[in-house]
Amino acid sequence: MALLCPDSLRYLPGSFLTILLCLVLVQPKIVSSALIMSMRNHHNNHHHRRPMLQTNQSTCALFVGTWVRDDTYPIYQSSDCPIIDPEFNCQMNGRPDSDYLKYRWQPLNCQLPRFNGLEFLLKMKGKTVMFVGDSLGRNQWESLICMIHAAAPRTKTQMVRGDPLSSFKFLDYGVSVSFYRAPYLVDIDVVHGKRILRLEDISGNGKSWENADVLSFNTGHWWSHEGSLQGWDYMESEGTYYKDMDRLAALEKGLRTWANWVEKNIDRAKTRVFFQSISPTHYNPNEWSAGAASSTTKNCYGETAPMSGTTYPGAYPDQMRVVDAVIRDMRNPAYLLDITMLSELRKDGHPSIYSGDLSPGQKANPDRSADCSHWCLPGLPDTWNQLFYAASFY
Repeated sequence: MALLCPDSLRYLPGSFLTILLCLVLVQPKIVSSALIMSMRNHHNNHHHRRPMLQTNQSTCALFVGTWVRDDTYPIYQSSDCPIIDPEFNCQMNGRPDSDYLKYRWQPLNCQLPRFNGLEFLLKMKGKTVMFVGDSLGRNQWESLICMIHAAAPRTKTQMVRGDPLSSFKFLDYGVSVSFYRAPYLVDIDVVHGKRILRLEDISGNGKSWENADVLSFNTGHWWSHEGSLQGWDYMESEGTYYKDMDRLAALEKGLRTWANWVEKNIDRAKTRVFFQSISPTHYNPNEWSAGAASSTTKNCYGETAPMSGTTYPGAYPDQMRVVDAVIRDMRNPAYLLDITMLSELRKDGHPSIYSGDLSPGQKANPDRSADCSHWCLPGLPDTWNQLFYAASFY
């Protein structure tokens, strides 16, 4: 009997995986949400995606799918959330369009459960969720608080902002949702006025993470910064100081330090560990527009709709090759929340010039001032948290 399979899956590498996914899809399309777990997506050295099955997980390709319009979104309004930073509050800053708020992520072969803030509070009662990383982690942290708050607006809360640790507590449930700022995850020390990035030391930061019940890590963007944006003066590795080194090699050293710390210090029977994959930027229209050479588009400014398709447009980020290799080498791998491809399709989701208190001159020059790195709230990070919610509870 011939096996009928959708074109979007027919060319996935690996005959076993292709057959398995096709068998799932040709069955009646009733997939219990209780089975929804992630299928980790890897890639080979040629930057093509190579989905791999994880042990004890369903065949739901959670991170492979399309964006579909859904007018029931967003699930909260920026004016109702007490925590959104100005640089993420695009509607407050005058963004004129709102269609970017109306899209839902649809995996290819299953239904993603809608986020339920009350269920989150009940299942996490008395526990701490901590996001650790850079400002993309802060983006996600604020999103999760907004999503929960929308479901329980009368719940007593307490907010404590600090550096590096900020916490938002839902007091009636004893739930703490925290953010720990550590852009490189590994430690940075200041010695004689110089910032030293310790590629093999994470103990300074790590002592603040040990008691969390759920840890979600991210890093990536700061490893490629140069000039005034660079966050260190020297890198130190195995006692040697470097003015610079191959940034991917440095990222790998830092991530292996993080992975070793997780293996040695976190009791995985008590604490769930997630790693959020690289969040893409949209500064180069060549990455998404075939006619970019003749286009007036310079970056994400003016983009109002997602890209279509179910594959990554262009070359897959080199940083993800490093992330993937490190996590696969862990004895007990962190759960890879692979948001890279689905986020790449959302060129419309960035703050652009609606990112805070920009001057009229800055707003008139989006080529230089548009933020095409972070994400509007409400917006894409809400989907990251919907995936985080599904991976945590289903």
